[in-house]
Amino acid sequence: MSTTGSAAPEPIDVHAVLGHRGVGELAEKMGIEFLELTPEHSVATMPAEGNRQPYGIVHGGAYVVLAESMGSIAANLYAGPGRVAMGIEVNASHSGSARTGIVTGTCRALKLGRTLTTHQIEITDEAGRLLSTVRITNFIRDER
Repeated sequence: MSTTGSAAPEPIDVHAVLGHRGVGELAEKMGIEFLELTPEHSVATMPAEGNRQPYGIVHGGAYVVLAESMGSIAANLYAGPGRVAMGIEVNASHSGSARTGIVTGTCRALKLGRTLTTHQIEITDEAGRLLSTVRITNFIRDER
């Protein structure tokens, strides 16, 4: 699912896409919104405000929450009905920082397999500067 057009895209209702699985309480508290969502590619945003550490920059853990949310939701969309994807490994390299505005995560699938998925998420600021690169691997199994 994605939105198109020249105006700012409307956020996607992830709960409507995945049924009972939404973005989760933490992602909601952090203000994460999905603008594009497929198993292969997704785009989501998060405000800097409210997600900063004491030095006034976005907390590195906030970048990881954004990225892990993106990779896990894409993996669950790929897994399909009756199956569930769970994160088993996450790796993050922070290369920049934001103080204000909106940060954007762009997620792409590196591997979509029968039982494992791997996604890479690059997080940038409003000027397009790279802030963090995150890789997440999810294990897919039948839902209990």
